[in-house]
Amino acid sequence: MKRPVGVVAVGDRIRFDGRIHVLAGLDGPRCRLLAEEDAGVQVVLLTQVLGAQDFDVLGNPRSGRRRAPVHGPLDVLDPAVREKALAWERHVLEVETGHIGPHQDWPPRTGYDPAMYGLAEREAAKAAELTAAGEPVSVATVRRMRARYREQGVWGLVDGRGKRERAAFGRADPRVLAAIVRALTEQRGRSTGTLGRLRRQVGWLLEDAHGPGVVAVPPAATFNRLVRAVAEQQGLALTAAGERRRASRPVPVFTPTVATLPGELVMMDSTLLDVMVVCEDGQARRPELTMAVDVATRSITAAVLRPKGTKAVDAAVLLAQTLVPQPMRPGWPEYLSMAASVIPHQRLVSIDARMQGAAARPVIRPSTVVIDQGKVFVSRCFLAAAEHLGISVQPCPPASGYAKGNVERGFGAIGTLFAQYVAGYTGNSLAARGSTVEDDACWTLPQLQDLLDEWVVCGWQERRHERLRHPLMPRLTLTPNEMWAALTGIAGHVPVPLTGADWIELLPARRCAIGEEGIRFEHRTYDGRVLNGHRHRSTAADGKWEVHHNPYEPWQCWVRLPHGWEQVTWIHQGLVSKPFTDTTWRHIRSVVTRRESRAEHEEQLARHLDELLRRTHAADTGVDGVGVRSSPPVGSAPGVLDAVACTGTASRPEKDDQPAQSRRKARAGRAKRRNANADRLEGPAGQVLDADEGADPTPDIAGAAASVGSWNIFDAHQEAQQW
Repeated sequence: MKRPVGVVAVGDRIRFDGRIHVLAGLDGPRCRLLAEEDAGVQVVLLTQVLGAQDFDVLGNPRSGRRRAPVHGPLDVLDPAVREKALAWERHVLEVETGHIGPHQDWPPRTGYDPAMYGLAEREAAKAAELTAAGEPVSVATVRRMRARYREQGVWGLVDGRGKRERAAFGRADPRVLAAIVRALTEQRGRSTGTLGRLRRQVGWLLEDAHGPGVVAVPPAATFNRLVRAVAEQQGLALTAAGERRRASRPVPVFTPTVATLPGELVMMDSTLLDVMVVCEDGQARRPELTMAVDVATRSITAAVLRPKGTKAVDAAVLLAQTLVPQPMRPGWPEYLSMAASVIPHQRLVSIDARMQGAAARPVIRPSTVVIDQGKVFVSRCFLAAAEHLGISVQPCPPASGYAKGNVERGFGAIGTLFAQYVAGYTGNSLAARGSTVEDDACWTLPQLQDLLDEWVVCGWQERRHERLRHPLMPRLTLTPNEMWAALTGIAGHVPVPLTGADWIELLPARRCAIGEEGIRFEHRTYDGRVLNGHRHRSTAADGKWEVHHNPYEPWQCWVRLPHGWEQVTWIHQGLVSKPFTDTTWRHIRSVVTRRESRAEHEEQLARHLDELLRRTHAADTGVDGVGVRSSPPVGSAPGVLDAVACTGTASRPEKDDQPAQSRRKARAGRAKRRNANADRLEGPAGQVLDADEGADPTPDIAGAAASVGSWNIFDAHQEAQQW
């Protein structure tokens, strides 16, 4: 049996910490390394070895580190250029290994078997094959492509002409593009008309801005193509989103989904939970539940609650949570542990030491994930995370809930077996909803998440399912844990260690430039000493760097530098005393009017954000700081209303009225503040040692800076060390 891609086995020669070692043994999360030079033996964590910068498996091109990152520079290339590079990768792999892809189990083709033909013969065979297919290629070209692939991965196989920067809309006039965006933006919420009317509106906007006849409107056909391209990129609507009339169709024939091994088929979906929770702004809302259900065992492998509007990072991290055990929470009874369940705990601990303190929830590695057409699951972040973890994604047809019936049935079971017993239950319909649901809501989102996790372990995993039958005793109904224990003896269990870099890869990514002020997006500036030497020095065609960020921790981001990931913090984090999310930041941006320069406006946003968080926290905890919230009820939220009222009007000026001389002074001041910020950003992420220049000192800022380490909701490296 051939070894899968990315598998490291005992006896392999690996490069680690600048030396050549032999992997002498694996003991749970630890491994034994035998150095070839002095025959010294050391025991280190496997995640530390896999996450090393110089880690590589010698003598086995099908193992070791991925040759190209998940969020790599291939994303900015033309599809035809990218497909040609990927085709060359398959050719190079066949020359080196005899196989076209990583999952091919059939014998090598004639002329490419490494056991029968030498490397030069395989190169000649590949050159002859491509020449016969109509693409003249010499043996030297094949050898050059092999060398590029070894040095740069897939990026080295890209045609140099395709790496050049290209305009998004060709040679279209930027003034016409700006007018189209403004016209599409102004018609939001209004009845939309034909493209001919939109073309006239764009012409009027161009005349008002530049004068009659100065900027010509493109011809109708060209204008229509340009509008569709702009609307698709900007996410703007062209026509009214009315109700679609669907023709009546017969109910499709129901075919049960069958899976015989754990992880063979996992279904994922999201829905609103019928429970009101107290959100961070003091309002009562229904959270959104996203979960994964294994078809073979009916196990809920992971379930997370988020405010309405689940982000792609939630679904991506949900995939990773299925691969690691769920730790026992403080206060959980002992019978919820895996050691007290029917799961063969002792045998699993001997294979995977992470099971020692785990709860009785299966650890399943998905092979195929079934999703719907939701934008969260078809997003670039989720698909890249699935590719990074080696999981294939299978989308189901639109409006076909029967195609993922297991997860839909799981939502129904949670509503009837869990949600209706929780305070703040809204009912499954408007007719069944009570009149005091908002006043009954008393749980916060983290508290409800803890209750749901406990119910999944004891209320779902230990409940017998009629459809779960023992493979050898069909009349015996089983629980999800019993079914997993029975199938694990057949399929086995392979632990999947995740490094800190793997957790960072799951976060949403964007491409940003590193300028003199640092990295800037979403009206926030991130800067630190780690960026020195990389400002305005990107080698990418677009002149930008790959940046990953967490919407639930906007005060920090990660940038992929040539030597690896580096964490960069928000320059105004010291002005905010409490953690916040991207939702709260967008709310502050919508109510604060910009009346100064960009840098001063960002500082003003940070101060208003801190004021909002302080007032909301005081309204939730009460005067004595005890309880979830105090009277008046959640619906009034006096702290939030007062904070919004003091931030000014919601309008924003069309232009910046700051004189040019003041702008030059502001740029000079920002450069000085940037140098000061670089000196203050010392130590762990987010530990700001003093306030910004010119800031009014507040009593709690120092305490917030000292306790900022508790802000971290998701620490990639700490997560990797734990599991």
